[in-house]
Amino acid sequence: MANPKPRVKVPKKASKGEVITIKTLISHPMESGQRKDKQGNLVPRQIINTFKCEFDGQLVFECDMDPAVSANPYMEFNAKVENSGTFKFTWVDDDGSVYETEKKITVE
Repeated sequence: MANPKPRVKVPKKASKGEVITIKTLISHPMESGQRKDKQGNLVPRQIINTFKCEFDGQLVFECDMDPAVSANPYMEFNAKVENSGTFKFTWVDDDGSVYETEKKITVE
């Protein structure tokens, strides 16, 4: 599997107290462990099992994912911003791999 690539869309600027929409997508096969390959062998389970978004160290959104989540999981959620700062996004894979990215926002 190619290295999963996280993509995140956060507005560059917002007004104090504005509720913004955050969109995330990570390229990942989300293999459930129930599918068989051409030889009839079970393809091992490998999913992103946890997603978390923090803003300057404060938890904004967190969820656990199960094998039923489709490939390339997409998340969309809202956050209220009071000040400029950095959003940190973290995805954790079954194999222990952690994928992270950050986006800054300026509040005027």
